Amino acid sequence: MPYPEHLVSPMRDDLTRLGVEELRTAEEVTEAFDMKSDQTMLLVVNSVCGCAAGMARPAVGLAMQNETQPDRIVTVFAGQDLDATASARALMIGIPPSSPFMALIKGGEVMFVIERRHIEGRSAEAIAIDLVGAFNRFCGTDETADDGPESPDTVGNHSESPLSSSFRSIMR
Repeated sequence: MPYPEHLVSPMRDDLTRLGVEELRTAEEVTEAFDMKSDQTMLLVVNSVCGCAAGMARPAVGLAMQNETQPDRIVTVFAGQDLDATASARALMIGIPPSSPFMALIKGGEVMFVIERRHIEGRSAEAIAIDLVGAFNRFCGTDETADDGPESPDTVGNHSESPLSSSFRSIMR
């Protein structure tokens, strides 16, 4: 059963006022994933939790200030837009469901993910740094993620670091 709309509308507004496009049906999600090989899209799975409010949504706003941007930035709302969220998750094969969640998609393939575990306990600024790095790497370039989606745990030469991704983001 979805959350009552009057409770989630302010949380939707946090992203839509920035120009993020809502995908509220499975059909809209399918259409969004049908893209040319060089097109990019940031998908944000929004949520009612505190880490979405305090870190994930603000991180998207900060990352949207970067010069390099995906062609499209879209959102589905977990716990509210049930069919749209299920459709988005079904199109990202092998990636466990998580909310909040962000995925940079290029040509219909997931290049970079930020799961809830990469959001909790981190600052919006650190998460935005991860997003901007992915935007700069994959948007407007021929670059792809060769071995499947990357995440803050695997990016750069810090992948073998004993530090958590939170500390690696701060150190960059």
